[in-house]
Amino acid sequence: MISAQEFIARQDRLLAQCEPNSVCIVPAAGLVTRSRDTEYTFRQDSDFWYLTGFEEPNAWLILSNHPRYGESYRAMVVQEKDKSAEIWHGKRLGAEAALARFSLDEAFELQELEEALLASIQGQDNVYFSLGHKKDNDLLFSEALNTLRDAPKESLAPRAIHDVQPILHEMRLFKSACEVAMMKAAGEISARAHKRAMQFAVPGCYEYQLEAEIHHEFAMAGARSPAYSTIVGSGENACILHYTQNNARVNDGDLILIDAGAEYQGYAADITRTFPVNGKFTDAQRDIYSVVLNAQKSVLDMLAPGVTLSEAMLHSVEIITQGLVDLGVLEGSVAENLENETWRQFYMHGLGHFLGLDVHDVGNYKIDGEDRPLKPGMVITVEPGVYVSQDSNAPDKYKGIGVRIEDDVVITATGVDILTADVPKDIDAIEALMAKSKD
Repeated sequence: MISAQEFIARQDRLLAQCEPNSVCIVPAAGLVTRSRDTEYTFRQDSDFWYLTGFEEPNAWLILSNHPRYGESYRAMVVQEKDKSAEIWHGKRLGAEAALARFSLDEAFELQELEEALLASIQGQDNVYFSLGHKKDNDLLFSEALNTLRDAPKESLAPRAIHDVQPILHEMRLFKSACEVAMMKAAGEISARAHKRAMQFAVPGCYEYQLEAEIHHEFAMAGARSPAYSTIVGSGENACILHYTQNNARVNDGDLILIDAGAEYQGYAADITRTFPVNGKFTDAQRDIYSVVLNAQKSVLDMLAPGVTLSEAMLHSVEIITQGLVDLGVLEGSVAENLENETWRQFYMHGLGHFLGLDVHDVGNYKIDGEDRPLKPGMVITVEPGVYVSQDSNAPDKYKGIGVRIEDDVVITATGVDILTADVPKDIDAIEALMAKSKD
């Protein structure tokens, strides 16, 4: 778990990057209605979680470096203790307990929110807040500002309002050793789930049964939720990039593409593996799979500080294009296909993305319009793929084959550390694992 000291250190780093005489205000997520009087399972706002680790909805974090507080000021607004509400919905921490748990200078109940916002903003030169993120929060913040601006005497409203997200998201982009450990654990849980699905799969099973096996493994390992909607695409469904219906029956001879990752302690894993339901790749499936695997392995070898994702993407494109030309899926020379970007009909997504508290995590991919070089502490996915649709001009034996192979890696001083290496991806290793389950 992330320690209380690390959360406080993050708050201090945020304040240190703000202008003098500033207050930072970061609200938590609220409950979201699913239907009538039922809500979706609560998931905390990632920025709020990053700074506090607090799991309750409707809270607010207030930080300030104004000299009137001394070195710094920390306060939270939390839901009030309420016996009736707690009977129905569970225990609440309450302001008094929050004071000690989060090493706060002050703690307020939610009914005191407006007063707390006014007091924290008043007399500050700068306010850091994420406007436009949630309408209700914007309204509360704006009302506090207007109250100060409309004061009959000297205005106590801040001179400048800044977006807090650019600072926070740059911080979140670089993972600490503890964060990497959490993501490693998420990767290990997810790897076990993928292996379990491989060993469960048989012709005639349903995609949603494989999904259930994966989610069961997540939960039994302490990851109660997937990090995103699980994709289980068999046969032609593997060619649908964000296929989540997961309701088809798996036919003998089908490949199954599973894109699934656990969320553990707030941190996401993101793994894709593709395997044959009957445990044996056909020659055509081997051909396409090998092209994708060669591309992924080559990219993993080249990744290091200073490399950009665009450079890695181009490298994967060159290998995949060469492979598709060799197989007769693309006609003409490799150079012609690269120039005309004909490969895009078979490889239509990017190579990877940042990963962290969000599966498509925050962080700028460009700095001043230029591709951003990778640096130690960044965590990215590496996920080349080839998808041969039935209406393509590819040889018939390749039509309907979709393959993606995805791992999560942390950039180190010398290369990468693969966080999801526990699930097999070599053809022989996949077939051996599946054969073992059939014994």
